[in-house]
Amino acid sequence: MDSDRSDSPRMQDKYAQLERALIDEFLRINGYDSHTVLTLPEEKRIALLTHAAEYAAVKLTEVEARAHYLHEIHGAKGE
Repeated sequence: MDSDRSDSPRMQDKYAQLERALIDEFLRINGYDSHTVLTLPEEKRIALLTHAAEYAAVKLTEVEARAHYLHEIHGAKGE
């Protein structure tokens, strides 16, 4: 268990980087970047960033599910 705890901050950093990349991807898909989104009116900026965060959360969930699935497959082969 201790090894899980020592890996946790590193894994969280990797997920944070991926989350940021996914948010940037969502903004690009919608014609914005991290600088142009700041020029939007507050209401539109908040709505866009909320949608970007939701998009990133869904994609991160997919990544975690796939990683878990692969871990199960490889774990079952090792038994």
